[in-house]
Amino acid sequence: MDKLIIEGGQPLQGEIRISGAKNSALPILAATLLTPDSVRIANLPHLHDITTMIELLGCMGVACSIDERMTVEVDNSSISSLVAPYELVKTMRASILVLGPLLARFGEAEVSFPGGCAIGSRPVDQHLKGLEKMGAKVDIAEGYIRATCNDRLKGAHILMDMVTVGGTENLLMAACLAEGETVIENAAREPEVGDLANCLVAMGAEIEGIGSDTLRIQGKSRLNGCDYRIMPDRIETGTYLAAAAATRGHVKLRDTDPHLLESVIFKLEQSGAEISVTDNSIELDMRQQRPRSVHIKTSPYPAFPTDMQAQITAMNTVADGTGTVTETIFENRLIQIHELNRMGAKISLQGNTAIVTGVERLKGAPVMASDLRASASLVIAGLVADGSTIIDRIYHIDRGYECIEEKLQQLGASIRRVPS
Repeated sequence: MDKLIIEGGQPLQGEIRISGAKNSALPILAATLLTPDSVRIANLPHLHDITTMIELLGCMGVACSIDERMTVEVDNSSISSLVAPYELVKTMRASILVLGPLLARFGEAEVSFPGGCAIGSRPVDQHLKGLEKMGAKVDIAEGYIRATCNDRLKGAHILMDMVTVGGTENLLMAACLAEGETVIENAAREPEVGDLANCLVAMGAEIEGIGSDTLRIQGKSRLNGCDYRIMPDRIETGTYLAAAAATRGHVKLRDTDPHLLESVIFKLEQSGAEISVTDNSIELDMRQQRPRSVHIKTSPYPAFPTDMQAQITAMNTVADGTGTVTETIFENRLIQIHELNRMGAKISLQGNTAIVTGVERLKGAPVMASDLRASASLVIAGLVADGSTIIDRIYHIDRGYECIEEKLQQLGASIRRVPS
C-alpha cells in the first residue's frame, strides 16, 4: 500500500490539463451493455475505478481494447455472463450501474451489493423501486440483487423519493430499451447524468429534459454503437483550484468546463481568488494573499457539490476568519476533520456542521485517508503545512485522481509516492 509524502509551504504555480470525468465514464461504460454494436469512448481517466469497471465488463465476456490515449473500444456482442460478482463490485459502488442495462437488454441480471467509500448510507432502494415499477421482479439473497422481467421492461411514471445520481442513471439506461414511455421525476441534474444522457442519445435513444429534474424517455427496441468523448472532471478541476487558493498560488487549468463549476467558482471568488475563464480553461490567482473563510452548504446540483466539501474545508483551515461547512448529503463526509485537527487545524463539529477557525499555518503530520474526497483534503492540508505530511491509505485517492502527484509536481509541489 503506497503513501504520499508532501513537503509543504510552496504556492502552486503553473498549468495542467484536467482529465475526463470519472463519474461520467463509469455509467457510460455501463451503458455500452445496452447495444450489441461497438462503442468507442474517448477521454477516459486512467483510474483504478475505470480499470475495475472494464474488468467487470470483461468478466461478463465483453471485449474491451484501450489505446495509449485512453480511448476504449467496447464490443459486447457476445456477452457470456449476466453476473456482476462480489470480488469486483465490493471495491466500487458504481458497479450497481450494470443492473439496469443488463436487465433491459437481456431480461435478467445478478449484481452483488456495491462497495466504495465509507461515507455513509447510500441505499439502492431507489434503483430497485424504479425497476419494479417498470415490471421487473427483484429478489435479494446472499448479498446479491437478482432481477428478471418477462420479455421487455415497460415504460412507467417514476417519482424518485429522493434525488439520487446513481438511481437516476440506472433507471435512465433501463428506460432506453423499455417498451413505451418512461418519465422520471425528481431526477438528479448533475452534469454527469447529462453526459450519460447525451451518450445514450448518440446511441439512438430518445430523451427529453436533459439537464432538468424531469426526464422523458421513449423506449427503443435497439440502440446502436457510437463514438463519444467524456466531459471534463469538474471535481478534479475544483480540487486543484481549492489547492491553489489554499497555497496562495496561481494556476491555469486546461481542458475543463467553467460552466460546470459555477457554485465552486463563486465560493473561491468569495475567498479572494481572482478567476478568469474561457470556454475550456480556468485561471485562478491569489496574488500571494491568504484566502478568506467561506461558508458552504452541500446540496444536489446546481448547488455546492458534496464532492468538493472536504477540499473547501481544508482551504478554510488556513483562511482568515471562521467559516462553516454544512454537509447535507452524506452523514460521514466530515470524518476528515479529525485528521486535519491533528495537523493543527481548529475545527469543531456541531451535528452536520463543521466550524472552521483559520490558522496561519498547519503542521505536517502522519495522517490516514478515510475516503476519496477526504484524501484530497489531506493533500491540500499537506501542501500548506510546515514540514512533512505522510498520507497513508492513498488507494482511496487513486480511485478519483489521475496522476495526482505528477500533476502537483508540474505545479511546483514537493510530493512523492513511496511504498509502505
